Amino acid sequence: MRAMVYRRFGGPEVLEPADLPEPKTHLDSVLVRVRAAALNPADLSNQSGLFEHTLETHFPVVPGWDIAGVVERAGLGAPEFKPGDEVIGYIRGELMRAHGGLAELVATDVRTLLPKPAGWSWAEAAGLPLAGLTAYQAIVRVLDVRPGETLLVHAASGAVGSLAAQLAKFRGARVIGTASPRNHDYLHELGVEPVGYGPGLADRVLELAALGVDAVLDAAGRGTLPATAAVGRPGARLASAAEFGLPGVANVFVRLDPADFRAVATLAEQGVLRVRVGATFPLDQAAQAQRVLAAGTSQGKVVVEI
Repeated sequence: MRAMVYRRFGGPEVLEPADLPEPKTHLDSVLVRVRAAALNPADLSNQSGLFEHTLETHFPVVPGWDIAGVVERAGLGAPEFKPGDEVIGYIRGELMRAHGGLAELVATDVRTLLPKPAGWSWAEAAGLPLAGLTAYQAIVRVLDVRPGETLLVHAASGAVGSLAAQLAKFRGARVIGTASPRNHDYLHELGVEPVGYGPGLADRVLELAALGVDAVLDAAGRGTLPATAAVGRPGARLASAAEFGLPGVANVFVRLDPADFRAVATLAEQGVLRVRVGATFPLDQAAQAQRVLAAGTSQGKVVVEI
């Protein structure tokens, strides 16, 4: 099968095409023919070697966490799926011990797959699992955003931020979101009140929420959260999915929780959530797709279509 792999740590330049054997399947695994694989910043971090001391790495590595595709075959312990089923998956490629999504075929644990939301394109569906799980666990599990509260989301037009904003709106919260001016119209479409980055950010937030906000989610990093510390009401809850170890800030470390994954997929199926796709590339241009992701120039998810 065709795949994109890296045989040493580095940037997009180490990604190269390869012809690999078909992945092996086991009793409770499913073989999926990948139609689209979404890229995530975590792909770049793993590929750079950032976690080489904590992850067991077997080169060559096929990167990619998020997939959408069609079931080729399912093990006897995976009766939930049959050949031809359309699925999405969070395939745990971050462990570096299994093939990731940048390949024609991937074998994955049945617990990492769910039916593809009806009516979603392959690219949209591929962009849901990791970003959706992160957003869900941030809004529901960590911050527990409630009806009537005001939430500030940093990087609200990004993959995680936009899904978090949509979830918070669904839960009855008012959402203020930081974004560059080119993304303000998109935030308006989501029902989010946009504010621009830069000097005076805290003042701009307080102009919209004079009494402050009840919770803040940082999906941007780069020192954004400390710069808006003054906008929280007494007892405001703070969380970050982008910058960890800050005093008084809860860390959002995404984990595969099948119940949370099902909840995300159900909300997508119901039309509560949407994923914006910014750029698509064929498999042999996956390195260029990584460059676009790293540059942050795409207004939406970067997806490799296979």
